[in-house]
Amino acid sequence: MKKVLSLGAGVQSSALALMCERGVFEKPDIAIFADTGDEPSSVYGWLEHLEGLLSYPVVRVSHGESLRKRSQRVVISKKTGQAYMKGLVPAYVLSPSGEKGILGRKCTYDHKIMPIRKYLKKWANVRRAEKNVIITQYMGISLDEIQRMKPSQVPWIKNTYPLVDAGISRSACKRWLIENRYPEPPRSACYYCPFHSAREWRRLKEDEPDEFLKAVEFERELQRAIKRVPRMDGTPYLYRSCKPLDEIDFDREGQNPDQIDLFGNECEGMCGL
Repeated sequence: MKKVLSLGAGVQSSALALMCERGVFEKPDIAIFADTGDEPSSVYGWLEHLEGLLSYPVVRVSHGESLRKRSQRVVISKKTGQAYMKGLVPAYVLSPSGEKGILGRKCTYDHKIMPIRKYLKKWANVRRAEKNVIITQYMGISLDEIQRMKPSQVPWIKNTYPLVDAGISRSACKRWLIENRYPEPPRSACYYCPFHSAREWRRLKEDEPDEFLKAVEFERELQRAIKRVPRMDGTPYLYRSCKPLDEIDFDREGQNPDQIDLFGNECEGMCGL
């Protein structure tokens, strides 16, 4: 049985990786990081530092094309001749009539789940139609996020949740890191993730202004791209108020009790771990 740690490079999965290194949990054979190409620079810096702290290898995998580039790609269907967007991020959409909606989400499956699964299938020499569990995959989900626990979609991978089984919460992960003299990892998510809370957008704007400006530009690029799809007549935005990012007062937004953080309940238990 091979053991793999799904490494999102956020607080929980980083703590789990280091706990394995310290003998709190059994070490995996490898840790695996699915790179969308669009994490903030702070995440890539932390990941490089983390790799140096672990005695087992960290494998980086990717779709092959950055999520930012793919999510704006408009293609023509060979069957219908209609234009459509092949890769989607769950941006909020404001229709001409003023109604709000949300785009479909393919980012997690295409840029996280599938690159990991493709690599593991080759790494473990999984045969076609394999029905036996060959890989145990550690997932860095904590006790306070049990709603994110999901079974593997393939029979040869079994997802396990060491932090949940041990009753460890996200705040407990932070305490453990501090007690063991590790820095707190940054939150791992694409810099333009629509599931950012007002607090996270404010942090990004203040602490990583270059990343925030890239998110502003991404929003504009997405709006230009969607105009090329005749059936999509709404305007996409990266924040739920459906206003341009660079015009939003996130301090005021953060005081609204109705503006809850949706991130923890999304991304198939893969993103931001």
